[in-house]
Amino acid sequence: MKFYLIVLMSLVLMTETVSAQNTPHANIGIKGGLNLSNLDLGNGPSYDYKAGLHLGLLGHIHLTNQFALQPEIMYSGQGAKFTNGGVETKINLDYINVPVLLQYMFDNGFRLQAGPQVGFLLGAKYKTNNNSLDFKDDYKSIDFGLGFGGSYVHTPSGFGVDARYNLGLSNINENTNTTSKNRGFQLGVFYLLGHK
Repeated sequence: MKFYLIVLMSLVLMTETVSAQNTPHANIGIKGGLNLSNLDLGNGPSYDYKAGLHLGLLGHIHLTNQFALQPEIMYSGQGAKFTNGGVETKINLDYINVPVLLQYMFDNGFRLQAGPQVGFLLGAKYKTNNNSLDFKDDYKSIDFGLGFGGSYVHTPSGFGVDARYNLGLSNINENTNTTSKNRGFQLGVFYLLGHK
């Protein structure tokens, strides 16, 4: 938990530092939306996409007129689901994700973005009907990946939308020979405080 607080404080201090250097386009904001996540098992069985939510804070720092850096700290509900014998089982993986995205900004509010992401596992449960089993020890505590996509911000209001695909690069299984990698689409809305 201390690590998450350090990351959060670093994000706030970084935004405040850039603002203090008279850079008018450094903002902090809030973001939330929908996840459609899955697990890639390589040559293993295929799972179905599972819906979840993401919610957290972002920083937006203009480096030049065209390029910006966007660090985020997000709760993200991920995982997958599968059906066996007519019974649906959900794999619920809860993460704190910290992406750092480089953005190319067009003059009309649209942005292209890509960058690395590290995820910290909070919990892992299998849920079938009303039964829930804890499987956190079967998954690695850290996940590395890449995020890429696009966004649009309405400059006068600071409101925007964001669409992204997250590609997990590391095997998240801890104790088995099976390879599992996170995959997921995100669609979110955000608000940048004091955006100009």
